[in-house]
Amino acid sequence: MPITKEQKKKVIKASKEILKYLLISGVILIAETSPYFVPNLIKSIKKFKAKDGRKVNSAFQYLRRNELIEVEKDGFDARIFLTEKGKKRAGRYQINDLKIETPKNWDRKWRIIIFDIPDFSKTVRDIFRTKLKEFNFYSLQKSVWVHPYDCRKEVEILRNFLGATNNQIQFILAEEIEHEDKLKKVFKIV
Repeated sequence: MPITKEQKKKVIKASKEILKYLLISGVILIAETSPYFVPNLIKSIKKFKAKDGRKVNSAFQYLRRNELIEVEKDGFDARIFLTEKGKKRAGRYQINDLKIETPKNWDRKWRIIIFDIPDFSKTVRDIFRTKLKEFNFYSLQKSVWVHPYDCRKEVEILRNFLGATNNQIQFILAEEIEHEDKLKKVFKIV
């Protein structure tokens, strides 16, 4: 029986979660011959619930078919890990899902990003600038952007994904910016 569009969406969503989990954890080790293979896979990836067995199994098959994961058998155990193609796809998913949380209270510190990415890396520079806009950074100058909330982790993930160096993209934490009243209005903070 062919799968519906809705089922396909669920499988792809589950596949993304499995890829992102493998990107962070590196590997899943499971007793493959066990009848509890899929339930054990679900336990490993805590985003899923026991009732998601069919969806996870379909996602797992989808990932294998598309050569995004590899399974190495070692006796009765199986190691599941990302292929190079899978690492790239998982990295893209991780970048697309990045968000900067807005806390209830502003800590009165500014996060300033300065970057100097060479012309031969124009694509990296354009992607980085686009993500800063998505994160609602404010451009003080062409390569100087500011944000009021903690975003160091997100900037580091983005920098690593793009293969930029610490010299090309720098993070500064500042207590004060000259004429910051304008910035407070932009970010709607007191």
